[in-house]
Amino acid sequence: MSNTPRHILPIIVIAQFFCTSLWFAGNAVMPDLAIKLDLLNADIGHITSAVQLGFIIGTLIYAVLTIADRFNPSNVFFASAILGAAFNMLVLLDVSFSQILIYRFVTGFFLAGIYPVGMKIAADYYEKGLGKALSFLVGALVLGTALPHLIASYDTSFDWQVVIVATTCLTVVGGLLIKLLVGEGPYRKKGQKPRFSQMKQVFQNKPFRAAAFGYFGHMWELYAFWAFVPVVIQNNGHLRLYESEVISFQSFLIIGSGTLACFLGGYISEKFGTQKTAGTFLFLSGLCCLISPFAFEIGRPYFIAFMVFWGMVVIADSPLFSSLVALRAAPELKGTALTLVNNIGFTITIFSIQLLSYLMVNHDMKFIFMVLAIGPFFGTITLTRK
Repeated sequence: MSNTPRHILPIIVIAQFFCTSLWFAGNAVMPDLAIKLDLLNADIGHITSAVQLGFIIGTLIYAVLTIADRFNPSNVFFASAILGAAFNMLVLLDVSFSQILIYRFVTGFFLAGIYPVGMKIAADYYEKGLGKALSFLVGALVLGTALPHLIASYDTSFDWQVVIVATTCLTVVGGLLIKLLVGEGPYRKKGQKPRFSQMKQVFQNKPFRAAAFGYFGHMWELYAFWAFVPVVIQNNGHLRLYESEVISFQSFLIIGSGTLACFLGGYISEKFGTQKTAGTFLFLSGLCCLISPFAFEIGRPYFIAFMVFWGMVVIADSPLFSSLVALRAAPELKGTALTLVNNIGFTITIFSIQLLSYLMVNHDMKFIFMVLAIGPFFGTITLTRK
């Protein structure tokens, strides 16, 4: 990492933080949108799924066309940030719920040119120490994801439109930072014209496949957990009477704690190894899924402490899996591999989010998060197989 200018990683991290604030902007203003449009609690899953589905379609197109490998990834990041910000702002118009779902879908589409492309840019600069670099980068994603909840909790006099405007402005600034201050990395190898055979080629590497399957198990749990954190806090027996700004702040605390976990995970992986560290965090998050019914019955401070711990271990393995994926992919297909794995991973999140949405309506909430343990269990088995 010493041969890379010192300003590169901080700029990528800040830009990623700013731009990924688009992701959960819809969730952060959901209480106000619910009042305005007369929505049900379960609709939060549909708003989240719209972004996820847009991201899935976007990553598929970016991967098939090998956009991040064929073109300057900094330019791809900038263009995607500007377009994503524009569609984020359209939510401010006097629109219906179906139109909001469309705008959130398109916003998710252009996030495909931000999150995985940001990791591609980092991988082009850092061959050694990539795990630590991506830990900072994913930590920025976590903080960006949690940021709308913090904005929503800051002052009840703020209109919900402030959250949308703030995340839009941050995204534009983030795109400009990458465009103006980050160029092509020294380890970038330009890809060839898109060929469908490249999609198959990516998964023919067995070590790569093991890392990717571990990531898929992680993704089954992650976004379903994040999406329903505010709902869990609001409906938990000990917190039912809490005001919306307190719920928003606690949601920020629980999700945002993952930022610190990503940073720590990067350093821990240098001592114990990337795969072993990722597997340990994956096991711990799966354990949290299984014991969640008991945690929901304990006193308020202990419940919040448990949720913060879960918020840390649920994301700490993410940059480590991305590092394994990037290092085990062919150099000329690195961007495509990262984008394709993201595509499959986020496709999986659609099913887990919708499953929780269904279970929330038809079953006791304190038991439904146990189904999320399926992903960590699958991922752990994949990683430990020889």
